[in-house]
Amino acid sequence: MPLLLALAAEAAGGTAGWAAVGLPQMGAPAAQAAGLELADGMRIDDPGRQWAQVLATVAEAVPVVLVGRPGPVPDRIARRLAAVLRRSGSVLLAADSWQGAEVRMSVVSAVWEGVGGGHGLLRGRRVRVASAGRGAAAAPRHADLWLPGPDGRVAPADGGTGATGTAGTTEPGLREAVAPDGASRPARPVLRVVG
Repeated sequence: MPLLLALAAEAAGGTAGWAAVGLPQMGAPAAQAAGLELADGMRIDDPGRQWAQVLATVAEAVPVVLVGRPGPVPDRIARRLAAVLRRSGSVLLAADSWQGAEVRMSVVSAVWEGVGGGHGLLRGRRVRVASAGRGAAAAPRHADLWLPGPDGRVAPADGGTGATGTAGTTEPGLREAVAPDGASRPARPVLRVVG
């Protein structure tokens, strides 16, 4: 969820709003800490059986949409939503598989820094994010980030580890980005995020 929220905050920066559909586990303090303006957002915790219609309506209303795990997305619904996103220019961040995704991103490792020898304060969490995809995004890439950093924000991390000690965990997950085909203007990516 931290990477999903960080991506959403980056995509929503300076826009008119965002929406979270089917993400009842997303806490308002975590969203705000990631940089999302709560006053600019809306939440629909349970979109029900008509989740695709809810998602299409929301995508036409706000520039950034986060969606929970709707289950398998049938081809015709994926195509319809891609058309809505292409027309509206909205960004979709999804917490489960999304057909047609062009980029997959995953948090391949995570290390909390600041606790050494059983004492101390956590300074931040260093993560390594790997991405691969198809087309222009076919070449595998990775980046080391603070998620969150010592100041609570997402930031690039240098190559070394902190001298204050580390406690490591591995956090696998899959993230995908979809850019709608045939857009006449530069398309904003539709992202799939699992974590």
